[in-house]
Amino acid sequence: MSGKGPNTRILSLTRGERGEGLGLAIEQSATWSLKDAQSGVANAQTFAPTTFYTRWGNPTTRRLENAVAHLEHADGALATASGMGAVSTALIAYARRKKHAVAQRSLYTASHEMLSRVLADFDVKTDFVPGPDTDAFAAKVTRDTAFVYLESPSNPLMQITDIRAVSEVAADKGVPVIVDNTFPSPLNQRPLELGATVSLHSATKYLGGHSDVTGGILAAGEEALHKLWDTYKMLGPTLAPNDAFLIHRGIKTLGLRIERHNANALRLARFLSEHPRVEKVHYPGLPDHPGHEVAKRQMDGFGGMLSFEVKGGYDVGRRMMEACQVCVLGVSLGGVESLIQHPASTSHGPLSPEERKVAGIPEGLIRLSVGIEDIEDLEGDLDRALSVAAGKEAPAPRA
Repeated sequence: MSGKGPNTRILSLTRGERGEGLGLAIEQSATWSLKDAQSGVANAQTFAPTTFYTRWGNPTTRRLENAVAHLEHADGALATASGMGAVSTALIAYARRKKHAVAQRSLYTASHEMLSRVLADFDVKTDFVPGPDTDAFAAKVTRDTAFVYLESPSNPLMQITDIRAVSEVAADKGVPVIVDNTFPSPLNQRPLELGATVSLHSATKYLGGHSDVTGGILAAGEEALHKLWDTYKMLGPTLAPNDAFLIHRGIKTLGLRIERHNANALRLARFLSEHPRVEKVHYPGLPDHPGHEVAKRQMDGFGGMLSFEVKGGYDVGRRMMEACQVCVLGVSLGGVESLIQHPASTSHGPLSPEERKVAGIPEGLIRLSVGIEDIEDLEGDLDRALSVAAGKEAPAPRA
C-alpha cells in the first residue's frame, strides 16, 4: 500500500487491484455452487468463507471488512446489518459463560437496554459505573466478569473514559474490553491500540456518512474474531452486499468529512460556550471539559458530536430544537447534514423526569451531530433558534 497519509491510505484501501474497477463490485449471490461434497465440508469449517453462503461471508462485504480492519489496526472485521447487530453479537459472544459484566453508566439507550434488560433476562448482571472513574471499574471487575463495555466519548454527555487505563485494569483480571467507537470513527480513535479487545461501530454513522444505509462492524484481533464469529454465524446479523457497497463508498471520503466534522464541532462548541442562553457545553475539545487531557492523549481529533444545556430547561430545549432551520430535527448522527435532538423529549422522552435525572440527562440538554455545512450558517441557525426558544424572536416559517 503506497502513501502514509489518512486520505491516501483510505483511497488505497477502497480501490481494486490493478486492472480492476475503481468501484466496489457487488456480488449479489446468496449461495455458491460447490465443486464437491468435500469443499462444502471445508467451507463449513472455515472462518467467514466468502464464496459459500452470504450469511457467513461475501466478497463484497469482505472488501469493506478489510478496509475497516486496516483503519482500526485490527486483524480483521465482521460487518453486520446495523450497529445494534454489532453490539448484540459482541455482548452475547462474551456473555455466554459468565454472568457478570461491567459497563459505564452513560451509554447509547439501546446498548444500555441490551445490558440491563436483555442480558439480565439470561441472568447476566451488569454493574454500571461512571465512565471517567477508572477506580470504579477496578472495584467492580473480577475474574468472573465476562466483559467490560465502554463508549468514549459517550452518548449523549460526551464523557471521556481512559480506554488504556480501563483496559489495563481488565487485562490484569483476564477480562476483555469492548468499545463502541462510533462517535470518534477510526480516524479520531483506535481502541485496539489502547488495549481494547473489540472495537465496534454503527457504520450507519460516520463510516457510511450520508444517512442512506444501515450497518455495523466489529474489528478485533484474530483470537477475538474467532470468538465473535461463533456467535455471528448463528445470530445471522449479516450485512447485505448492496449496503456493504454503500458503506465502502462512504469510506472513500471519510478523511475529508471527519476533518470538517472536527473543525465545525470545535468552533460551534466555542461559540455555544460563550452564548448567554447556554448553561453548559459538553465537548472534549474544550479545555474545561473534565476529560480534555485524556481525550488529547487517546484521540487524533475531538469528533463531530457535542451536547449543550440551554437555560430554561425542558420547554426551552424542545422549542430551540424545533426552531432550527439548518440543523435537521432527527435521530441518528454522523451524516453530512447536522442533526439535532432534545433527549428529554425524544430519545429519553418515555422516561419520567426523575428517571432522566438518575440517567444523568438534564431537561435542557441538546445533542448535536455537527455536519459539514458552512460554519457561519450553523452558528446563525443555533443563535436564532436560541432566541426563538427564549421568546425573543418569532419563529421563521419552514421552507
